[in-house]
Amino acid sequence: MAIKTRFTELVGIEHPIVQGGMMWVGRAELAAAVSNAGGLGILTALTQPTPDALRAEIERCRSMTDKPFAVNLTILPSVNPPPYAEYRKAIIDSGIKIVETAGHKPQEHVDEFKAHGILVVHKCTAVRHALSAERMGVDAISIDGFECAGHPGEDDIPGLILIPAAADKVKIPMIASGGFGDGRGLVAALALGAEGINMGTRFCATVEAPIHDNVKRLLVENDERGTNLIFRKLHNTARVGKNSVSDKVVELLSAPEATFQDVAHLVRGIQGRELLETGNLDAGLVWAGQVQGLIHDIPTCAALIQRIMTEAEAIITGRLNAFVK
Repeated sequence: MAIKTRFTELVGIEHPIVQGGMMWVGRAELAAAVSNAGGLGILTALTQPTPDALRAEIERCRSMTDKPFAVNLTILPSVNPPPYAEYRKAIIDSGIKIVETAGHKPQEHVDEFKAHGILVVHKCTAVRHALSAERMGVDAISIDGFECAGHPGEDDIPGLILIPAAADKVKIPMIASGGFGDGRGLVAALALGAEGINMGTRFCATVEAPIHDNVKRLLVENDERGTNLIFRKLHNTARVGKNSVSDKVVELLSAPEATFQDVAHLVRGIQGRELLETGNLDAGLVWAGQVQGLIHDIPTCAALIQRIMTEAEAIITGRLNAFVK
C-alpha cells in the first residue's frame, strides 16, 4: 500500500513526509537522505554564508541524490538583512524546482520563483496567513501548529484545531507541521485535512543530521515538557529546547522592565550553531519542539520514514478499518 496525496503528486515524491528547512541543520547530507528515502529533503539557503556557497551546496546535494529536493528561503525583518535577492537568484540559476518560503512579506520572492516555473510551498502559523499566501499564488501551504519548534506565531493554536480550520478554507494542497514524528501523527494529519507532514525536530534525531551526538541524545532524553517559550513579551514567541540558556532567557525576560537587549548576548545565532557543532549544550539555544516526547531513538532517515509509513498504513488498514461496520 502507498499513501498518495495531492502534495506527493505535486512535488513528485513517494511518501507524504517533508523535512523542515532548519537553520544550520538543512544541509546536503540530511536533505539527500530524506529525499533518497522517498520524502522531500530541504536545504536551508541562509545556512550557507553566501549565495555562491548555496550554489555549491545545491550541487553537493545533487551529487548525493537524484530525487526531488527543495530549498528554504526564510525572510525575516533585520537591521542588516542578508542579500535575499542574490540567494533567490542562486536558487533559480541552480535549477531548483521546489522552494519553501517563510517569514515576512515574501511576495517579491514568490513572484520571481513563480515566473521561473518553481513550485512554492509557504509556511504559515495562522489560517489568515495561509489564505493570504494562497492569494499570493503559492502552490502549497505548510501550516505550523503551536507545538512546533521555532516561531509558532502569537495565536497559540495547536495543530488539532489549526489544521482542520485551515483545511476548511485553503483550497491548495496543505501539509501539517508541528508535533509530528511517527505514523500516528501522519494518519492524524491526513484525517484533519492535511496532505502530508513536515518534521523538523524529529529529523534532527537521525544518523544523517549534521549536528553533534550530544544534541541528538538531548532530543531523545527530553520529554514533551522539554521546551521553553521565549520572547513572549516581545510578541515574537519562539519555542526552543529546555536548557540552561533558554531557562536564563525566560528568567531575564520575566522582569517587567526587561527588553531584548537584556538577552541578546544569549540568543545569537552563532551561539546556537556552536551548540549544534560542538555539543556544548550550554553554548546557546537549541531549537526543538514538543515532539521530543515522541522521540526515543536515533535511526537513519530511511529507517524512520519506512517506520512511519508502515505504522500509518497499519493504522489505516487495521485499527481504523476495524471501527467501520
